[in-house]
Order: sequence, then C-alpha cells, then structure tokens
Amino acid sequence: MKAVITGGEGGLGRAMRVRLEREGYEVESLDLVNGFDVTDPTAWERVEAVDLAVLNAGILTAEVDLTKLSTEDYRRAVAVNVDGVVFGVRRLAQVMEGGAIIATASLAGLVGMPLDSIYSLTKHAVVGFVRSIAPVLAPIKVNAICPGIADTAMLDQHGQRELFADAGFPLLQPKDVAEAMWLAANSEGTGECWFVQPGREPAPFRFANVPGPRHAGETVGLPPIAT
Repeated sequence: MKAVITGGEGGLGRAMRVRLEREGYEVESLDLVNGFDVTDPTAWERVEAVDLAVLNAGILTAEVDLTKLSTEDYRRAVAVNVDGVVFGVRRLAQVMEGGAIIATASLAGLVGMPLDSIYSLTKHAVVGFVRSIAPVLAPIKVNAICPGIADTAMLDQHGQRELFADAGFPLLQPKDVAEAMWLAANSEGTGECWFVQPGREPAPFRFANVPGPRHAGETVGLPPIAT
C-alpha cells in the first residue's frame, strides 16, 4: 500500500507517517524541505496514484494585526493552505480510481480564530471544499480532520506556548491527530470533517442544516447538482 503526505516533515506530518507505516504503508513525504512545493501546480504533475493521500501542509500568517499584514504573507498563506489542497485533490482525482484523500483543516475552519483570521479563512475554505467536492469524486473518499491546538512548532510562531501553559489549557499531541487521520481515512463516510480535541474521541462534526427555500408554502429540497 502506498501513501503520500504533504508537510510530512512537520510535527503532525511526522506523526502521521509513523501511524501509516505502522499499518504497512510505504509513505512518501512531500515537503518544502525536500523540494516539494504544494503551491506549484507543476510539482503535482509528478504525483502518481496512491491508496491514501494526506494533504497536511499548512502555515500561519506572520502577522496577527490585519492592518499590518503584508500582501505577500496573505497570498502565501492562501497558496499553501488552500491551493495546496485544491491542486492536490485535482491531481489525485486524475490518477486515482479509489482510495482516500484526507485534508488537514482545523477547528479554526469550524469556528472563528481571532488570533489569525487569515488562517481561519483558509481552513474554512478547506472545510467547504471537502464537503463540496466529496460527492463529485466518488468512489474516491474525501474527508477532513479539524484539530484543535496541537503541541507543535507552529504553537511558538505567535508566542502562544506560554499563554496556553499558564492557562493550563490541554494541548493535542501529534499522535492524537495522526490517530484521527487514520479514523477519517477508514470511515465509511465521505465529505466528513472530524473534530479532534484533547480528551475526546474524534468524530465527524455535525453541521446544522440551514433553512431550505419555500415555494408555494412548502419547503423545497436540496438544489440539483451536475456530476
């Protein structure tokens, strides 16, 4: 069995590699440190079919204050966090006939994250993309995982580690996120977004339905889609 993981050299990525290797997968790490840029569409052309792909690469922005956020930092965050998923899913849909794709989103894709609104924006995009593309790509399964605050190097970027330590706030360990990835990859569902929180069993998030349109006093179902 073969798998690829983007961002495979980071804290979460390494834990996911270990988890998959334990299950007998041959895992290829696609990471900027070994020459793979998820934002480059031509790089994806070299990726071939696998049994499982984990689109895990992600970054925070370098600036908390939106008024001081540079255009370059904004575009880089969108490129890595959104384009890296879209380009990956597009390529994998071209070469895979089945199997599973898991995207690493975040709880910041389910709720707001005032500390980094652009990061939250990108993760909301990943959640929306996974939920929208999954029915179209069947029989390929596409799910997302939405971890809370994990104990990785990313925690230090905005000086958050001491803040959480002083508050006694529990952090996810990378192995917890890797386990959620494995559960999402083996779920019978598709288009799911699994929340991952310390002390809780990972599970698909239950999205509240919005009111449907009404016609002649009756509620109408979902709009037709072309597949």
